[in-house]
Amino acid sequence: MAVILHDLCGADPSRRFSPYCWRVRMALAHKGIPHETRPWRFTEKDAIADAGTDKVPVLRHGDQMVHESWRILEYLEDHWPGAPSLFGGEGGRALARFVNTWSDAVMMPGLVRLIVSDIPAHLAPADAEYFIRTREARFGKPLSELTADRDRAVEAFRRDLHPLRMVLRERPWLSGLTAGAADYIVFGPLQWARCVSAFPVLTPDDPIHAWRGRLLDAFGGLARSAPAEDQT
Repeated sequence: MAVILHDLCGADPSRRFSPYCWRVRMALAHKGIPHETRPWRFTEKDAIADAGTDKVPVLRHGDQMVHESWRILEYLEDHWPGAPSLFGGEGGRALARFVNTWSDAVMMPGLVRLIVSDIPAHLAPADAEYFIRTREARFGKPLSELTADRDRAVEAFRRDLHPLRMVLRERPWLSGLTAGAADYIVFGPLQWARCVSAFPVLTPDDPIHAWRGRLLDAFGGLARSAPAEDQT
């Protein structure tokens, strides 16, 4: 059965920048699952309406449709048990679920304050209008105001990442001897930032920066080859 991933893109269909889609793309590569990625834009909600959602990622596997990145990771693990494991067992799955929650609760809000105003420049006009209108309604202020103090806010963001830093000083991967779901979950937001903004969210001497580089080069440079603003 064909596997299709609806993947958020900008005006340029090759600019894929959803943090949640990147989690799934790395997981698909990890498990070696042949698949097609279909570019999807914010205003193309009809294309995924049959999946019962208006947001990507959406995974189609034959007549099965799965949305939300965590649910997709579990689906891939459970439906391709013979492929390399994303979790390394149920204990690893539970820990990856914690990492997923931490990333969404800590990393994503911190990154929004650093890069969200850079996103509209990469969108087609209709998508840019939609993005600005909905995000400014969500945050209650212009996007430019949200990121106005990012030179200061980035220091707090980097401090929030210290638990990752402590682990990555001792080992190359969050998941153990090899990269796994926990790594891809944390990598997704950082790849999002890299694809849409040149603002330096990490410093070059940070162990997290080196770990991100290893993931950029993984799977034949899948993530590094994506159009990006941050080339470090």
